[in-house]
Amino acid sequence: MKQSHKPLVAANWKMNPGTIVEAKALLTAIKAAAKKTPEVEVVVAVPSIFITELQKVAGSVLRLAAQNVHDQPNGAFTGETSMTMLQTSGVSHVIIGHSERRTMGETDEAVAKKIQVVLKAKCTPIVCIGERERDSQGNFYIHIESQIVSAFAAIPTNRFKDVVIAYEPIWAIGTGKTATSDDVIEMSLYIHKVLTKHYGRNAAGKVRVIYGGSVNVENAATLFATKSIAGFLVGGASLKPVDFATIIAAAK
Repeated sequence: MKQSHKPLVAANWKMNPGTIVEAKALLTAIKAAAKKTPEVEVVVAVPSIFITELQKVAGSVLRLAAQNVHDQPNGAFTGETSMTMLQTSGVSHVIIGHSERRTMGETDEAVAKKIQVVLKAKCTPIVCIGERERDSQGNFYIHIESQIVSAFAAIPTNRFKDVVIAYEPIWAIGTGKTATSDDVIEMSLYIHKVLTKHYGRNAAGKVRVIYGGSVNVENAATLFATKSIAGFLVGGASLKPVDFATIIAAAK
């Protein structure tokens, strides 16, 4: 599927590293790698407590993402962070619906509300979808379609260009397993097939689809060479500057 955007490589640091000193050192190393690969858009989802300080490091080379957001602008929501707070801190992207949050009870309906909040702020939602396991009958495809339809139901088609889908098969996250090239091609085609079915070919072609799930230096180049994805969402390997630099370079 033809894409008009740059390839996108997003790092998800999750609840790492432990200190702001370590975070600055890690982001500085990633920034150096990104400078060498200007044809790739590099986004780093950092712990929210570090965003303001890390924005000073990121400058104009990197974009920062939040790992979650609340769907309300303010109120009695202990421990939550609003889109206004994140935007004020310098965030341009937000990861929504990551499997780890879905496991904690985040529903498709909650994901859809958060997408609206992020788009209203003129930021980019990185919407995670994926199956927990694959069955021989192919029922997991129904699950994927349901996640897509719920997420995109209230998005105007002229905003599809501002949305990123991160396909992350849950069985491959943090397990060392990864989808094969054929799996990635098949699922990318299926995602665009679903989008085309419900919203039309033109709108479907505007959505970037990236892959996540144990992306590493061994598989990144092979997966990107399929030309079926527009980049990666990287977990553990994004905490290793040399490895993450290799993955960024693979997406050129």
